[in-house]
Order: sequence, then structure tokens, then C-alpha cells
Amino acid sequence: MNQKNLTAVDFQAMMIAGSKRLSDNVELINSLNVFPVPDGDTGTNMNMTFISGIERLKQESTQHVGQASDALAKGLLMGARGNSGVILSQIFRGFSQAIKNKETLNGQDFVNAFVGGVEAAYKAIMKPVEGTILTVAREAAVRGERKLERTDDIIEIMESIVRGASKALDHTPELLPVLKQVGVVDSGGKGLLCIYEGMLASLKGETIEEEPEEHSSDELKHSHAMFEEFVENPLSMDDITFGYCTEIMVQIGQGPTVTKAFDYEDFRQTLNTKGDSLLVVADEELIKVHIHTENPGEIMQLGQQYGELIKIKVDNMREQVRALEASEKEIQGKHALPTTPEIVQPYAIIAVAAGQGVVDLYHSIGITEVLEGGQTMNPSTEDFVKAIEKVNAEKIIILPNNKNIIMAAEQTTQLSDTPITVIPTKTIPEGIAAMMAFNADLSLEENKEAMTDNLDAVLSGQITYAIRDTEIDDLQIKKDEFIGIIGGKIKLAKADLNDALLTTLETMIDDESEIITIIVGEDGVLSSAQEIADQLMEANDEIEVEVIEGNQPVYNYILSVE
Repeated sequence: MNQKNLTAVDFQAMMIAGSKRLSDNVELINSLNVFPVPDGDTGTNMNMTFISGIERLKQESTQHVGQASDALAKGLLMGARGNSGVILSQIFRGFSQAIKNKETLNGQDFVNAFVGGVEAAYKAIMKPVEGTILTVAREAAVRGERKLERTDDIIEIMESIVRGASKALDHTPELLPVLKQVGVVDSGGKGLLCIYEGMLASLKGETIEEEPEEHSSDELKHSHAMFEEFVENPLSMDDITFGYCTEIMVQIGQGPTVTKAFDYEDFRQTLNTKGDSLLVVADEELIKVHIHTENPGEIMQLGQQYGELIKIKVDNMREQVRALEASEKEIQGKHALPTTPEIVQPYAIIAVAAGQGVVDLYHSIGITEVLEGGQTMNPSTEDFVKAIEKVNAEKIIILPNNKNIIMAAEQTTQLSDTPITVIPTKTIPEGIAAMMAFNADLSLEENKEAMTDNLDAVLSGQITYAIRDTEIDDLQIKKDEFIGIIGGKIKLAKADLNDALLTTLETMIDDESEIITIIVGEDGVLSSAQEIADQLMEANDEIEVEVIEGNQPVYNYILSVE
């Protein structure tokens, strides 16, 4: 069997098979986490990201491979979660850009797409690290280029790409010492290999049965189409200046109404005079607009200057209020209580956290909006975009509170016209430290500098349990032992939870320590934490220890020392 040409139908089938292969291996990929803690979420992040891309691809009815690929890339971009998901979205973004004008693909086009994906991914990373998904993508593309010198058969080329990816994956422990030490290959690279294997199976006619579109509630919650529907309910008529919540999606350059080339700044500035609550998201092919206006028709006409309207949604917010007020009168037998009109805030701070106690703590220190998420629940770029729309602020600061969420948060700065900065917080305590330096009277850049500088004022720690036997930095760890993590590194392992908590805190505390905080998770013991806090303060009258019930998952205890 050979194949010299790839159609849009072939492309969609190939990508669906890649998604299925990835989905089938999520738990395996998660198990390749370097640290033996119950937070190995690379497989989950890549799977949710790719599900978002496939959903968008299925919505695209086209016989043009370039358009189909672009739809996949858009879905991946908006659904990207975690570093692995963001890098995966960039690989397929470059893939798409390389073939955007191709109705079908020959062997050369096919290889160009993989090479374009590698180039885009490396450009997206400030400091590319070898021994990761990047290496696997690059070596796979190199193999494809070499095979193209001998044949233009797409199946043979894809076989070489898969062999190259597999060989590169096996070599990742030699490039990244921590992988070799733990005895695993790179998890992101394994996820990419699974996608490529599924693509090859599809090309060879080896059907991978697609499971019914039934996902867990958590997966559904975290999978987003680019134009996800949402309802806005103003609190009262006084809240409404512009009465129609209007959303349009425009395919740039398509249709008979096109009169000018798209200019993002010009379009945004024009729309800014037509209403409020404006959000404009655009790339080379697509524009999405959300605005509250008095003239939805005018917004549609403005969009049609640049292309064809492919989705329209208009809600009469005054009618929504009337219906809401009528419902409340019927249920309560009286008029609704007076409400405070929504006001555009000068600043809003969005943070990521899990656990009701932690969420309450964050609200108490001035966080405007808390996105539920963390180590095993990474919010997507689209989740951040929705939060930005919700807070209605002139300037926005984002606290990711996890190293695996920072990239997804940073992507939002390119998707909204609201000034946004991301403080690179990696833990819940760092988020608190950053807030202690926030000053609403300072500019966005001044706050970024002050809040980032203050991260050095806190040392973070966590207590969780090991999910397998391993050895890290000469430390022997047994499955189900409790491990103490300090500054992102595993420092100790104990059979007893209280022993792990006390020893970790004693390791973190030095002569300059003043304030210690213990945040008790859903698997921690509040009374035990308080006893250890009392024990520490009795032994050292220079410190103050506070115990907070955080109810967070994954970590029995989150610790901070200031």
C-alpha cells in the first residue's frame, strides 16, 4: 500500500486516530512523571488539549486540508492546558501554518508540516530543553526529511517519522539526567509519539475505534470549543448601558462582503466606540468578538468588512433582567433587593487554587477571581480568557501558582486587549507573597516588579505520598511513604505523616524564619498540624506558626516559611 496524496478526509481520520491513541495511553503517560507524587498530569493535559482540537476540527466542514488543520490548531490553542498542552498546541500551530494554502498534501507538503511544527514549538519556548517533547518532535521531523529523499509515499514517510520519534523518546534519559535517574522516558514525548502512532495506524487502514463522546464531568468541564456559549445575567436595569450582548465569529477574507484587509488595532478601536465589555480575539484566519452594544446589526456589518460571519449570538440583556425579576417575584412574592451596579475595576487579580479553604483565604487577601485548578487540574487558556471577561477590569494580574500553568496563563496576553501581566508564582504560598506586595496605586509594570521580587521572601513546601518506589538524588523512596518537598525538590521520605510534616518544617526553618504557615489538605489532619505547630513554637519563641484548613487535594499539607 502506498499513498501519494492526503485529503481533508484522510487528515481528519488521521487526527481522530491520533487522539484516540493518546486517550488510550493517558494513565501510562501520567505514570512517567519524574516525581513519584500523585500529580502526574502530562497525559491528562495533552489529552484534554487534543480533545479540544478534535472537537473544533469536527465542526469544520471542508475538503481543504489547510483549513482542517487550521481548525485543529485553533481548538488546541484555546484548549491548551499545562506546559505539555501549550507545547503540543504550538507544534500543531506550526504544522497548520506550513500547509495553510494546501487543499491536499503530497509527500513534500506532509514533511513541511512536521518541520513547521518543530520550528514553531522551539520559538515558543524561551529556553528549550533537550530530552523533552521538543527533541522527539525534532528528531521525528528529521527522519521524515531523510525518508522524503528516497520516496514521496506518505505512509512510508509517516513510518519513518514514528520510528524517529520512538528512537528519540528512548534516548531522552541520556539527554535529561533526571529521567535517567528515575528510570523513565519523557512523558510529553511519549504523548506525542502516541499521537503519531495513531496517525500512522489511520494511514495504514488499521482502524482505531473511536469511543463514544462520553467524557467524565471533569473532562467536559475542561474541554472548550473556541466559541463556547455562555449566559450573562445583569443584576438590574441600572447595570445596563448597552442592552445587547453580541458575539460574532468572522472568517477573515471569506464571502462577498469583504471590503478591506483586516487590521486588529483599527477594528478594536472602532468597536471600542460602539459599546462596552469588549473582547476581540484574532489570528490569521478568524476573529471572535464579544461586546455589549445598542446596535448588534452594526457590529455584524463591521465584522463583514473583513469576512464572512460564521457564528452569531445576540442576547437581549434587558429582557433577561425582566425575566429574572419576574421569576424572583413569583418565587419570593416580593421585589428583588436593590443591587449594586457593576463597576469597571482599575485592577483585577486572577489566581489558580484548589480547596475551599484556600479559595476563601485567597479572597480574603484581595484576589478577585479564583480559577479552580492546580497540580492535577490545569486551567486552559480559554478558562483564563473567560475569567478575564468576567472580572471587568482595566488591568489584570494573573497568579498561576503552578509551574505547569504559567505558559497557558501567558498565552492570554495575546488573546485579549486588556493589559495583562503574569506573575510566575509556582505555589500557593508564593501567590500569597505576591499579593503582599500588590499596590493598586502602582502601574502594571511596577506591580509586576514588586510582586515578582517578593516571591523570594517565602520558602514553599508540600507533603504528599509516593505512588511508586524510586530513587531521587540518592534518596530511596518507597511506595506510599510520605515525602517532603522543599523549593520544588523532594528532600525526605517518612513512613509516618506526622514525622514527615515535622521533619520537613524543621528543615525549612532557619535563624531568620519568623512566620510559618501550615495549610491542611483534605487528606491532612488538622489536630495533628496544630500539635506540631505548638511544638515548634514551644521550641522556638522567635517564630509564629499559623494553621489554616485549606481542604486542598493532592497535598496533605502545604507549607510556607517567611
